[in-house]
Amino acid sequence: AGFTPHPLALDLAFYLACLAYAVATAFTAEFYGFRMWGAFASAGYGLAALHTGWLLTRRREPGKRTDFLRSRRAGLAAIGVFALLVPLAVLVVRRLTGVDWLITPFSWAAQPEVWVIERSASLLLHHGTPYVDVTALGRPPVVNDYTPYGPVMALFGLPRALFGGTAAGNALTDARLVFAATAVGCAWLTLRLLGRPRVPVRAAQLAMACPLTALTWSVAGPDLAILGLLLVAGALAATDRPVASAIMLGLVVSAKLIVAPALVVLAMLVLTRLGGRALARFAAAFLAAAALLNVPVLLVDPGAFVEHVLKFPAGLGVVTSPAASPLPGYLLASTGPAGKASAFLLLGAAAVAILVWLVRRPPATGSAAMLAIAAGLGAFTLLTPATRYGYLVYPLVLLGAMLCFRRAEALPAPVPGFTSSSRG
Repeated sequence: AGFTPHPLALDLAFYLACLAYAVATAFTAEFYGFRMWGAFASAGYGLAALHTGWLLTRRREPGKRTDFLRSRRAGLAAIGVFALLVPLAVLVVRRLTGVDWLITPFSWAAQPEVWVIERSASLLLHHGTPYVDVTALGRPPVVNDYTPYGPVMALFGLPRALFGGTAAGNALTDARLVFAATAVGCAWLTLRLLGRPRVPVRAAQLAMACPLTALTWSVAGPDLAILGLLLVAGALAATDRPVASAIMLGLVVSAKLIVAPALVVLAMLVLTRLGGRALARFAAAFLAAAALLNVPVLLVDPGAFVEHVLKFPAGLGVVTSPAASPLPGYLLASTGPAGKASAFLLLGAAAVAILVWLVRRPPATGSAAMLAIAAGLGAFTLLTPATRYGYLVYPLVLLGAMLCFRRAEALPAPVPGFTSSSRG
């Protein structure tokens, strides 16, 4: 038998790594929101590390029930308070000073995507499209003129567009609160669909306590809302509700196109579990939902739709996307035309490898589907020439979700849709 590290030792290593990241962010980040998050999160991760160290020194008495303060979940609670709730509240209030639109990142209490999505909601209400014609601004366009999301993303800004305008209204309708509420609500619904399995500590660490999740929660948030909706779509497919899953997936892809690979994985899950007729219903429902959500906006201004949703993220817009995190794809592409071609070849090879994996071992359970989606989005983030390291939150959250799905599949009483024949 090989050496197996103690779970508490792994917890301690995880929290110390998170603490180092938070401290470095607090002292070196360009953005005000990042630095504030780093300061508060350092306290949360520090408390979690201290608590875990204390647990390591204690001897647990066999048969004695562990109370909350002596459980591993107490450290997670400290992180939830100091790395998620407190910095989000502070930054929402700080944003009321009105300095976010200045070209001074050191003063931003919210990342630009928050302003952009709130603006897109106002545009949608008044003009029928969340996209501006960047060629008709009367000035050279800049990055923040773009809304590189699908039309559904604008819905998260509607509370601000409808009820903002006062200090209290602006604080209560900050898009980050809408993103956070959506993420939490979707996590609850996913667990309910799966039969309310107890969330493993390791899953909570990957999906909630990881710095990428906590930082995104505090300064931006759209990716967490998208992930929440994606988890619901996955749970619906895994519990044999293909039409509902397809409609939810239509919402997800119509908000952020980069999660489109999940469509292939969930389609394979439906095919494996329910057969070709169910797959046909799944495909028809997805196409109908996607058309209903996108075509009306496309018809208002086709050129603006294509410029914002397709060209800009692909680096083909009037303004070049600033996404340039030093990940393998970007580093390879930055060496020149040959490097850029190599990056796209690697990305294509990764896509082919994942498709072969899906064909040879099609997912029959929700956990298998979560793993495949995590692999696909992880490969895309690492290998695409223009990306942000923050997108690594997708595979991390999905891996945490995989652990929850796996626990649900192992429940003594089968959850509807998790039959013994479908567990592989």
